[in-house]
Amino acid sequence: MNDLLHQRLALLSTDAHRALLSQGRRGIERETLRVDANGALALTPHPIALGAALTHPTITTDYSESLLEFITPAEHDIAEALTGLDTAHRYFYTVSPDELLWSESMPCHLPDEATIPIAWYGSSHIGMLKHVYRRGLALRYGKAMQCIAGIHYNFSLSEALWPVLQNAENTPGTATDYQSESYIALIRNFRRYSWLLMYLFGASPALASDFLRGKPHQLDVLSDDTLYLPHATSLRMSDLGYQNNAQAGLVPPYNDLTSYMQNLVRAVKQPFPAYVALGTRRDGDGEWIQISTNVLQIENEFYSTIRPKRVINSGERPVEALCARGVQYIEVRCLDIDPFEAMGLNLDTGRFMDAFLMFCALDDSPLTSAEEGHENTANFADTVKRGRLPGLTLQRDGAAVPLQDWGLELLDRIEAAATLLDARRDDGAHHASLDKQRAKLRDPDCTPSARVLDALRAHDNSFMKFSLAQSRAHAAHFKARPLTPAQCDDFARLARNSIDEQARIEQDQSGSFDDFIEAYRARSLTPTSCD
Repeated sequence: MNDLLHQRLALLSTDAHRALLSQGRRGIERETLRVDANGALALTPHPIALGAALTHPTITTDYSESLLEFITPAEHDIAEALTGLDTAHRYFYTVSPDELLWSESMPCHLPDEATIPIAWYGSSHIGMLKHVYRRGLALRYGKAMQCIAGIHYNFSLSEALWPVLQNAENTPGTATDYQSESYIALIRNFRRYSWLLMYLFGASPALASDFLRGKPHQLDVLSDDTLYLPHATSLRMSDLGYQNNAQAGLVPPYNDLTSYMQNLVRAVKQPFPAYVALGTRRDGDGEWIQISTNVLQIENEFYSTIRPKRVINSGERPVEALCARGVQYIEVRCLDIDPFEAMGLNLDTGRFMDAFLMFCALDDSPLTSAEEGHENTANFADTVKRGRLPGLTLQRDGAAVPLQDWGLELLDRIEAAATLLDARRDDGAHHASLDKQRAKLRDPDCTPSARVLDALRAHDNSFMKFSLAQSRAHAAHFKARPLTPAQCDDFARLARNSIDEQARIEQDQSGSFDDFIEAYRARSLTPTSCD
């Protein structure tokens, strides 16, 4: 353990500060495709009983009408967030008993591109902006890629914790700046070590063969309908999943918030020739087909395994919020859906994520050089495609190190953070989670990706057969525990309120959509507080 981590852990373990550890926030965003009883993509609109996707606080859509997103409130304990997530899943099956929620990150068999429905948010200007943005995603990356689903893990430490560290370390600057740069330091460490998450929790070593739409690939054939890589952990996070050549080299090493934000602003302003050729309007009827012809239509188009975040005000752009008020929390975006868990992840994963992210926040985080940045990228790429390859080595400071040895070493270092977190509990939950991760490093067959391949063999080596069986089992799990009438009434009220709120937005707006989108594009292009 280095001196800085030791000092910070010792400080936070004192009676005066220990309570701060339980005052951070945790939240989950779980994406999942709606499918019919046979595993075909549901082409129906977002169920009206779930409310309006534009305004509902916890149930919305991501790219497609068929791609649900459950969003938990930010809770002090990840167990509370999971309880809320479970309740939302049970409500879905109350109002949509004939549909299933797909159990995998990689999609079911998809219809032709034209048939996949883009999410619709009503006729308001802000609703149309969200819809046009998704039209642009379809043009740029294709609809199939946008149907990939994942788990986003939102994490923050108590805002009262940062001044304690700043004062103890005599760090100059404002409290807001210290907090923001501390989260950026967390992100640097995350990018150093996120390959470990892909080994431990990657669960997409295979996919339906028609997902690639005839594109060239280097995958192996497992069966007539399934492609895979024998040692892969997460094809979702490989270059077969989220990728964008236009974004290559977009953001340099995360060495300070200002340069990060300036690079995002530059990408939102910088035209990209292939997108310029497409234009923003469709020939003939003049319909908007993308928000802009720049590298990014909006900041959220930047594909990253982790993002600095802040809750935004109505109509505010993310870059404006971060520049004005600093980083409030981080969003981890690389977790696969675990097909063996009904909600896509379990409490053990949450406990480990808390210890891992606490370690990343409190450990020393030197600035990242270009050379180290390349190492981090290569280590992540190797792990998602070859993570369970016997004897696989990664690069650390220019030297080869076995993945297994480095992983076990990291868990030993993370254990100090787990001890600190368990000091507020009486069940040793964080240590228990670390022990389960050690077992995966010692035996790759214990990893979710290896378990998926074993399960595929029991289902005729078919991704679709296994995934459909899991989806049905998960549906039965939720249906066996119906909500109480009072819980159903609460969800029904939220749905009605969201529909009413969308109607008010549509009724109260003024001006044309053309003027609205031009004004939106102009905002945040010169964020003075980040200059």
